[in-house]
Amino acid sequence: MKKLIILIFLFTHAFAVAYAGEAKPISDDPALEVRLKAMSQELRCLVCQNSTLADSDAPLAEDLRNEIRTQMRAGKSDQEIVDYLVARYGDFVRYRPPMNNVTAILWFGPFLLLLTGGFVLYRVLKKQARDGDIQAEEE
Repeated sequence: MKKLIILIFLFTHAFAVAYAGEAKPISDDPALEVRLKAMSQELRCLVCQNSTLADSDAPLAEDLRNEIRTQMRAGKSDQEIVDYLVARYGDFVRYRPPMNNVTAILWFGPFLLLLTGGFVLYRVLKKQARDGDIQAEEE
């Protein structure tokens, strides 16, 4: 059994190594790559949703990074690029969406749920304590 597990591990490891890709070369302009990395830390991967563009390996994230590179080479500012992406994908593309009427639930929703849960817990515990007092009086 132990030999079988080792054999399976070696087979899967060899399979993974055989299909590993080469690292893609970065752009010829290192300043552009630094700017891209800084900007992609502030933008969300639309596929992964909990990852930034910099952290994502999804094909769409790579396409967005290439689009950002293209716009940077065209001379657009960071704000112009973010405005373009927001116009195309909405405020969701920002990893830290701005505070407005549409995104207010993102900012205050967790606190409202926490307060609601605390209130419900308080009411349930108060009712149980009251029911416990009534049962104690009946005995």
